[in-house]
Amino acid sequence: MRRAFGREDEAVEDRARGYGELALGVRVHREPRPYQAEALAAWRGHQGRGVVVLPTGAGKTWVACLAIDDKRRSTLVIAPTLDLVRQWYDVLRTTFGVPVGVIGGGEYDVQSLTVSTYDSAHIHMEHLGDRFGLVVFDECHHLPGPAYALAARACLAPFRLGLTATPERADGRHADFDELVGPIVYRKDIVDLSSAGGYLAPYDTVRLTVELGPEDRRAHDEARGIYRDFLVRNGIRMSSPSGWSDFIIRSARSEDGRRAMAAYRRQREIAFAAPAKLDYVALLLDRHREDRTLLFTQDNATAYEISRRFLVPIITHETRVRERSEILAGLAEGSYGAVVTSKVLNEGVDIPDAAVAIVVSGSASVREHVQRLGRVLRAREGKRALLYELVTAATTETFTSARRRDHSAYR
Repeated sequence: MRRAFGREDEAVEDRARGYGELALGVRVHREPRPYQAEALAAWRGHQGRGVVVLPTGAGKTWVACLAIDDKRRSTLVIAPTLDLVRQWYDVLRTTFGVPVGVIGGGEYDVQSLTVSTYDSAHIHMEHLGDRFGLVVFDECHHLPGPAYALAARACLAPFRLGLTATPERADGRHADFDELVGPIVYRKDIVDLSSAGGYLAPYDTVRLTVELGPEDRRAHDEARGIYRDFLVRNGIRMSSPSGWSDFIIRSARSEDGRRAMAAYRRQREIAFAAPAKLDYVALLLDRHREDRTLLFTQDNATAYEISRRFLVPIITHETRVRERSEILAGLAEGSYGAVVTSKVLNEGVDIPDAAVAIVVSGSASVREHVQRLGRVLRAREGKRALLYELVTAATTETFTSARRRDHSAYR
């Protein structure tokens, strides 16, 4: 089984191999950007194995098409969401002009070019593992999770390409890339491509700190005091790896604990949707009424509040695929000036006309914050992108903001 993770060697008879060659390459040709050509060359130089790190909007998909054209082997593309599967299906079908299979969302059609979700690949890899010579892991930071990693190990493809804008994982499992797909062979970050060549739109980031009113401050501090007191009395350290799970377990065991959990949620709600924040959102929406705007929240409740107050369409994990597509099409054509979402637009969705992002609330994840910035960086003539980050003063959001801005894009 040496060729599962090694160099393809045509001199060795391979009875495990069940994949074939692609008779035709791309039928739509376009000159790669210099960094795309460099990425392909670096990947080739590592025997067709490795991770390419490029920011959102830089054309990672075209790098994959170049790699497929270069190796001409039957190829499986694995993506994290059905939205991305649909996008890949359209790109591969139009670029290569051949039938494209889909695995996921109730479909199971295997072709020489096939797109699958990570979940479906994990379920079906036992029957797919020998059928592809190249596997492309889109948003490959998902790959090192236990289940998905098992699927990668069950795949015999000698050629492997990982694509991501943010390879680092909080759990340190990005170290597993070497085994699962190959090392990082090429990397360009947002600042590299926005400052030279015009490949990404130039941008500014603005961090705005808003103050709570007296009543909200009193309610926030009282709730936070109840929550913090419970942590201290029970010896729970939220900074430790087990802190959150310890809090959940302890809070479920007593009335005092349930009160602490309610207080924890209350102080977060106040910070996430402070009246001063929503007042400033109104100002920003008016200021940028001629721009396409994306509003991001950490939770659905705040997203629905913004949708109701400002009469903008909302996309959450509960929004059906067809409705989501109609909303994004409306944003692209100008029927809608803004869309609010909790988390589902963080990753992989192509919204080239969006120029303004307003982060009303979010997690401490660097990846999430970079992805939200990336949603508005598609280059367009005369475009200068803008990301606003609204932070409630003297709450945990202050620390959360500092952590998620630990990236070169914000320096």
